[in-house]
Amino acid sequence: MNDEVLEIRAHGQLTRIEAWGPDAFRVRSTSGRVRPADKPGALEPAATGGTAVIERSTDGSATITNGRLRAAVDRRGTITYLDSGSGLEILRERKQWLQSVPPRHLRPVAGGDLHRITATFEAYDGERFYGLGQHRHGRLDQKGCVIDLVQQNAEIAIPFLVSNRGYGVLWNNPGAGRVELGHNHTRWIADAAPELDYWIVRGATVGDVLGRYADLTGHAPPYPDWATGFWQSRLRYDNRQELMEVVHEHLGRGLPLSAIVIDFLHWKHHGDWAFDEERWPDPAGMIEQLRQLGVEVMVSIWPTVSEQSPNFPKMAEDGLLLRSDQLSIGSRFVDVGTSGPAFLHYYDPSNPDARRFVWDQVRTGYHDLGIRAFWLDACEPELVAPDPAQWQYHAGPGAAVAGLYPRWNAQTFHEGLTAAGETEGLLLSRSAWAGTAKYGAAVWAGDIDASFAALQAVVPAGLNAGLSGMPWWSADIGGFVTWAGNDDPELRELIVRWFQFQVFTPLFRLHGHRRPDLAGELLRGAPNEVWSFGEEVYDAIVPVLHLREALRPYISTQMAIATSAGQPLMRPLFLDFPEQEQSWDISDQFLCGPDLLAAPVLEYGARSRHVWLPADTKWVDPRTSTVHRGGQWLTVDVPLDETCFFLREGSDLAETLSKADR
Repeated sequence: MNDEVLEIRAHGQLTRIEAWGPDAFRVRSTSGRVRPADKPGALEPAATGGTAVIERSTDGSATITNGRLRAAVDRRGTITYLDSGSGLEILRERKQWLQSVPPRHLRPVAGGDLHRITATFEAYDGERFYGLGQHRHGRLDQKGCVIDLVQQNAEIAIPFLVSNRGYGVLWNNPGAGRVELGHNHTRWIADAAPELDYWIVRGATVGDVLGRYADLTGHAPPYPDWATGFWQSRLRYDNRQELMEVVHEHLGRGLPLSAIVIDFLHWKHHGDWAFDEERWPDPAGMIEQLRQLGVEVMVSIWPTVSEQSPNFPKMAEDGLLLRSDQLSIGSRFVDVGTSGPAFLHYYDPSNPDARRFVWDQVRTGYHDLGIRAFWLDACEPELVAPDPAQWQYHAGPGAAVAGLYPRWNAQTFHEGLTAAGETEGLLLSRSAWAGTAKYGAAVWAGDIDASFAALQAVVPAGLNAGLSGMPWWSADIGGFVTWAGNDDPELRELIVRWFQFQVFTPLFRLHGHRRPDLAGELLRGAPNEVWSFGEEVYDAIVPVLHLREALRPYISTQMAIATSAGQPLMRPLFLDFPEQEQSWDISDQFLCGPDLLAAPVLEYGARSRHVWLPADTKWVDPRTSTVHRGGQWLTVDVPLDETCFFLREGSDLAETLSKADR
């Protein structure tokens, strides 16, 4: 008998509960033997920290305690999680109405040794749920939602949940599934997995839970200083001359600029992972020139390989691509020099040989030229057949492992940059899974609409991303998809209000597919520079750019805390004010670090808004220098050319911005 592991044999299953880090347990259940701990997932093969104390009773019940967390198992094998100090119940498995259906249920699925797995828990009145990646539903508290655990454009599935009852759960099953956050039960479902596998942690605060989770899955590396400034991007710059003209115009106007992005189709074919030097001559010289101007270059990299690319034959022959018995291609999309859609395949980043091959091409085509920032687009992956069960990975059936694709893809680039000694690199990924942050990856909101409805939804989406262990987050300023022209009044107002929101987020990046497309060009939208939307918009944006410059030292400090403690820069009010009931419900305000309360205007035509000021401190409106007591609602005027935020009185940031204004 293992004194560190509590084993339960019930309902034809073997369940193991073991300490897995401080105040936490890993729980695994199978109809046979429990698998080795190094299967694909978010957890390291062996736990670090934590000490289990097991007590068994003569009636067959038992408890296992690890720090603040205790699991009590009754004689029927049902698990209840408790605070070990107070005895407070925090989570309990839910007994099914049919006694033959246990709360941990494994049903074999056709082929191999996979099972459809469910874990069902009681629902609690007043419980709130946060995290679970990034979704478009517009809710901060996701109680009552059903969340698909499948990667899609603008839907990032990270199966980590934080509860206001003082615990977090990581569902360590990277295949397709869902979580039901009902008022009658909470249920986790994996469509195909070798075993039930989850991790649960107890924390005194949400911050404690996030810190434990970061300790478990990996902390984000230090955030590059260059990345704290303003990023310029559009769909798309087609050649070197066009890009340099934009940079010189921007700097010539005296506007801050930290990075510029070269979007897709700068290559000859998908899968070349190199510039088309007819349009981008001497890229190394261009990158060096831009760096001397203080501007970093990021390039878009897709995980797709055209059958026309010289890399395709070797990748196909060596088994470096995703495979399907039903489909011969992964996607159809536009490509340079191709009449009609190109036939595209996706490389298989679960294969270490594929990761090495792709990085070798990227190193030669980009990094050796000086590029250290990579935009990892379409990496869900965005397949013609989105059903993961139709695809076979090197690591196993897609139904069981597909959620890990974006993390493996980020691993490709992080390992390459690290091996090259790069310390200022950054990845911007359209998707993620648990543990992606440790690879130096930010995520963004994906190809969302350019609308006020999307702006309203993206605020809680970003907050939940941070609560899912992804402290580096962004969205396309102005949204991505629109059919309105740059002279549309609503789009113009949207651009301004989005700038005023995004200035307080980790990545401050203008991007979007503006209309109409340039005639005769391959997917090239209308201009998307700060001067592209008229004089009124430009005059409103310029102060926001300079505000971001003034905030950069503060943001750098807070991003360092995100690295060390797992606390996101952009965060909900309850992270700092958990005792105040209002802070758990407010989803249209947020904190930018501890000393700045952002209250963006999110409605078309609005020139005022209600703001909740948390209690136990005073707040300064920097527009008027007025000091307001906390613990009250205010109605504040916010003209289109003003940014609504408040500073904690007496903070260093309040003093810094006051000096900047003078």
